Amino acid sequence: MKTTIEINNQTIKVDLSKPLDISIPLRASEENPLAWYLSEPKIEPVKMDDWTAKVSEGASVNFNNIFFNPHAHGTHTECFGHISEEFHSVNDALKTFFFLAEVISVKPEKVGDDGVISEESIKKVLDGKTPEAIIIRTLPNNSVKKSKHWSNTNWPFLHEKAALFLRKIGVKHLLIDLPSVDKEKDEGKLLAHKTFWNYPENPRQDCTITELIYVPDSISDGSYLLNLQMASFHNDASPSKPVLYKII
Repeated sequence: MKTTIEINNQTIKVDLSKPLDISIPLRASEENPLAWYLSEPKIEPVKMDDWTAKVSEGASVNFNNIFFNPHAHGTHTECFGHISEEFHSVNDALKTFFFLAEVISVKPEKVGDDGVISEESIKKVLDGKTPEAIIIRTLPNNSVKKSKHWSNTNWPFLHEKAALFLRKIGVKHLLIDLPSVDKEKDEGKLLAHKTFWNYPENPRQDCTITELIYVPDSISDGSYLLNLQMASFHNDASPSKPVLYKII
């Protein structure tokens, strides 16, 4: 279904029948991606006395409890409440859900034992574009990311100067295929988070970071319409489902 949309004073055409889902589904399995030293999520039927809420075991419905951590178990969107002393809900931060976005592929630079996504590498691929949302695909890229156990891997991270550059050019929604924009073990500095949100000086309350996405190679770098869908959790972060539509 092709439709014309006006967004940010631009008129674009997209085909809503061809969504490009870049989220990772949550599964109660070791094949689920894992981070932050947690085990896999659990999805299990409610049990009351001798009754199990599972149709295959005689119940009339399937009625499951789900135990998971949004930061550790899959694609999630967070607000600056993730790093603030006071409580702030991502459900209050994200009020609109469609954005002009740019997909970029970046190879982290080797700095000692670290992989660093630099300001220069992002500037080069953006080539003067100033999107409202940016989707960063790290290279090399493969489907292992959809089930990777990230704990103690020292994953690549976004340099604070890169985060500052994105903030300065007006990026409000940052999406990346890593468990965090920051270094796994950084002594709690969280430099990229703090810089992107301008925290604590003047927090950008309507800006979000989405982590643990997966952008397959079949999705080319370039401009897209982003639909950033999110569950209505009253929490600093929520499981989310970012979906791209190619601009035609």
